[in-house]
Amino acid sequence: MCRLIESIKILDRKIYNVEYHNKRMNKSRKSLFNCKDDLNLLDYIEIPEGVSKGLYKCRVLYSEIIESIEFIPYRKKKINSVALIEDNFLSYEYKYEDRNGINGLLSKTNADEIIIVKNNFLTDASFANIVLSDGNTFLTPSTPLLKGTKRAQLLDEGIIKEEELKKDDIKKFKFLYLINAMLDITEEDKIPTEKIYFERIH
Repeated sequence: MCRLIESIKILDRKIYNVEYHNKRMNKSRKSLFNCKDDLNLLDYIEIPEGVSKGLYKCRVLYSEIIESIEFIPYRKKKINSVALIEDNFLSYEYKYEDRNGINGLLSKTNADEIIIVKNNFLTDASFANIVLSDGNTFLTPSTPLLKGTKRAQLLDEGIIKEEELKKDDIKKFKFLYLINAMLDITEEDKIPTEKIYFERIH
């Protein structure tokens, strides 16, 4: 069975949102490997001296056990265009190391990023959950491929709400935000929805 990943934000040597990563990791271990124990990532993550000021992604690779941990300097992806891509069969319920299905869709377009449409419902971008805003409310699809940790946190805090969102609903909104462990809802990261277009792939 494929190994899984947790990607954790490290900023100025501080570990973020670890309780949500623990919850998802242990749920995945129990579902996929029938593990009975709960692991705490704080017992395994030791930030090296070389990881000092700045933003890093801590990449934890695991199965029944934690297999490796690495620290990678993080740079935001510049996004000027987003393609809506339909795939009614793609599944990514767990955060697998193997992302060939998603990466295959991304490789078929010239856009900087994609939003995957499944059975006419909006799901996720290639590397993040999505949030759409009309300038006042912030909505995330109730049909994501993967329930991300930042998504869970923002839902718990009441900052975003879940709603069934279909492909044609995008025109109701002004801005798109991509959220994951490394990305939040910020003014500098909002993407005007006019940069989103539909692309049919074969």
